[in-house]
Amino acid sequence: MSSEQAGAHLGAWRRALKVVRADFPGAARVVVTAVAAWQAARWLGSDPLPVYATLVPLIALRSDPMSAVTLSTQRLVGVVAGEVLGITVLHVLHPSTAALAVAVGAGMLLGMALRVGGTLNSQVAISTLLVFTTSASPDAYAWRRLWETATGLAVTLLLAPLLWPPNPPRVLAALARDSSERLVRSLTSTTAAIGTDPDVAAGNLERVREDAQAVGANLTQARAAERAMRFNPLHLGHRADVRHLMRRIALAAELALPVQTLAKETAAFAARPDLGPDLVRARGALPGLAAATAKAVEHTLDGHADAPATVAAAREDLTAYIRTAKHPVEVALRRPVQQILTELGESD
Repeated sequence: MSSEQAGAHLGAWRRALKVVRADFPGAARVVVTAVAAWQAARWLGSDPLPVYATLVPLIALRSDPMSAVTLSTQRLVGVVAGEVLGITVLHVLHPSTAALAVAVGAGMLLGMALRVGGTLNSQVAISTLLVFTTSASPDAYAWRRLWETATGLAVTLLLAPLLWPPNPPRVLAALARDSSERLVRSLTSTTAAIGTDPDVAAGNLERVREDAQAVGANLTQARAAERAMRFNPLHLGHRADVRHLMRRIALAAELALPVQTLAKETAAFAARPDLGPDLVRARGALPGLAAATAKAVEHTLDGHADAPATVAAAREDLTAYIRTAKHPVEVALRRPVQQILTELGESD
């Protein structure tokens, strides 16, 4: 095996290990909750085996406990409505293709009305259809499925916030650090692309946009982690830390906008050969200001104690740049940096 093949295999193993580390807690939470729901239904007298109780955690559990509440409620409402509908249809019509069409069609219509979280509740039609499959009395089947589902729901809502809960401070600190690294990289690469080949500037703009999207996704994930804390009594003492981290991640999402603007201006100017001398001057002066600004962004988003001092130093560099940069190109490239420093100053 060559060194390149060995490196490729090692990279594949590392990626697989990363996936396992990321997904194992959630998978373990589902397994434990499903077993607990099964055992709880057995203790309550389920006979035969309580499969329906175990379906709730399999379907409802997600990394965000709030989604478990929503999906469990959606499932329970759908089960009740579907079983009532199925029993009603079978009392009026004999089992047939026509009866099945009526039941499933009515189930889909009910699912449109009984929306949870803004989505179609397909559980209504599924539960209606399953009533047709039982060889036992439809009434007995419906009752058994209802109380087993309710048992699974209760166990899921009890255990979801407690088993391998997400640690909001740790998650948010990692997201804030990732956002900081992306913004610093985008800011540095953009100033390096000033006055370069148009293809280089365009490629930089594409990468900056990807980083900006990732920073926005970090904010979405951070809000989910913040919601998770509300359902987890083990982390109630971290509220102040979470609020502080959330402000930093939200600030990063705001800073991504002027960083993108700087990259857009750089790409647009690179396609203008007539601006060559002006871009040469900007390329000589702006990287220093950008480096000071990138340091201010990094220290602010990482929560360093000297963050206000780094912001003040960058603003001094900005003032010096303004005194000498008078050409419209230099002014246009300076404005996004000025907006970044303004937002950093307002965040103190």
